[in-house]
Amino acid sequence: MEAVSIHEAKTHFSKLIARAEAGEEVVVRRGPKPVAKIVAYTVPTEPRVPGLLKGQIEMAPDFDETPDDFADYLA
Repeated sequence: MEAVSIHEAKTHFSKLIARAEAGEEVVVRRGPKPVAKIVAYTVPTEPRVPGLLKGQIEMAPDFDETPDDFADYLA
């Protein structure tokens, strides 16, 4: 897995896409820090099933209420 700078990625974007299509992963970095990865897109093998977590997630009764001390952040 090769790491390239953002400038290099902008300059050679189509070449990096071709490498990703061939199965390679390319890391894009800002300075020394990795910030993104270019990989080939794969079509999901199974369709999503709506409602799969139904009954397993709960919302707090006060979910939509604004906290009392939140007004301090609006000034």
